[in-house]
Amino acid sequence: QVQLVQSGGGLVQAGGSLRLSCAASRSTFVSKIFGWFRQAPGKEREFVAANRNGGSTYYADSVKDRFTISRDNARNTVFLQMNDLKPEDTAVYYCAAGQIAFWALSTLRSTGNYNSWGQGSQVTVSS
Repeated sequence: QVQLVQSGGGLVQAGGSLRLSCAASRSTFVSKIFGWFRQAPGKEREFVAANRNGGSTYYADSVKDRFTISRDNARNTVFLQMNDLKPEDTAVYYCAAGQIAFWALSTLRSTGNYNSWGQGSQVTVSS
């Protein structure tokens, strides 16, 4: 199981940008699928984006064209660049890793398919 350590997040005004980072502990990084999820108070954890080695990505409709997931294999790190942030993006954001055999939104959006999770990063967007 890979250990994930997140950094980034914070408070930003609507329309601003933030970048989250997720550093993985093991060299099996390349074989992993990485996802970003978020959880707002009183709501379930929801899928934000996923990435696999080679550049394939999936995004939730709510963040498409505003958020970008990327990875740096040399640094064992995954990033979530968040632009044009909105108050409804306020949540705790989690990175996750797993070896998911079926690359499809239906499997990528399920938290049960990921076996490693970061500690969470608070993102607060003020109006």
